[in-house]
Amino acid sequence: MTTYNLALIGFGGVNRALAELIRDEPRRFASLGFELRVVAITDLAFGSLVQVDGIDLAAVLAMPRGSSFEGLPGGSPDPRNEDVIKNSPADIVVEATFTSPIDGEPAVSHVKWAIESGKHVVTTNKGPVALHGMELGRLAADNGVRFEYEGSVMSGTPVIRLAHKMLGGLELNSVQGILNGTSNYVLGRMEAGLGLEEAIAEAQDRGYAEADPTADIGGSDVRLKVAILANELLGANIHPNDVETTGIQDIKSEDVAQALASGYRWKLIGEARRQEDGGIVATVQPIALPGEHPLAGISGATNAVSFSTDLLGAVTVSGPGAGRVETAYALISDIIAVNEFAKGAVRA
Repeated sequence: MTTYNLALIGFGGVNRALAELIRDEPRRFASLGFELRVVAITDLAFGSLVQVDGIDLAAVLAMPRGSSFEGLPGGSPDPRNEDVIKNSPADIVVEATFTSPIDGEPAVSHVKWAIESGKHVVTTNKGPVALHGMELGRLAADNGVRFEYEGSVMSGTPVIRLAHKMLGGLELNSVQGILNGTSNYVLGRMEAGLGLEEAIAEAQDRGYAEADPTADIGGSDVRLKVAILANELLGANIHPNDVETTGIQDIKSEDVAQALASGYRWKLIGEARRQEDGGIVATVQPIALPGEHPLAGISGATNAVSFSTDLLGAVTVSGPGAGRVETAYALISDIIAVNEFAKGAVRA
């Protein structure tokens, strides 16, 4: 059975969840025809650790925050990301660092270093995909490796791979989505009578919103995801700055109540649509959807995407758009794709 060596770049919630699955459920991967072994970990807090024969994940996961890999065989107090990515014996680099949505760094550099070193890359980061996805995809093809990023749009809920594998033979005209669970939760609570600020505070208390919710409420998080969907599924070549974006910050309680009374529900919708001349228009904006719209009934922190097709009409998929285990599953699905590629089943 094939064993893939992994380098975990960033050891926060998502990569820790992946490590826990590898530690606790080896049969899950064996049933897929491969085994996973972590040979390197880097993290701003812990430093870096490289062990060719495999890291004892139980021991590492038990280390409290504030401790360091220094003193362990192959350990260092410094992350040493570049050195680990380029020189560790990893087959697959799992990139899950905190990354700037402005320039995609440091994830863009991490991905490039890995690809240029002949390593496959799986990532949950939106930045490098939205800003440099086509460039990185070409670089991966030139180096004979895969660059996979299913988790960059809807966490573990498959969107990109579903469209490529299950919607073949259909003409895809547009993609509409509720792509931010925080804003959807906030709008839902406003339907229950809360004001915007009160709903945001509740979302923060429940862990749905960050201390600074600007990216969620203002729409910039969705903007990155729309750029990814437009480029990946509609063949566009747009930058996130090309996506006209309006958030929900100006939606008032009375707007929500009035829409609800008329059978409409406000949703923050990210959309990429093909025009008659073949051009692609991408937007993020709050829209009052009629009750029969496939996205109108999506409640809470759930995400959903509706594909408009020529033969089937609207095809909609919904599921969790966040969560450490859910996002770790996206990494697993990407590793499955790498395994298929390695065995010659390359996605068209």
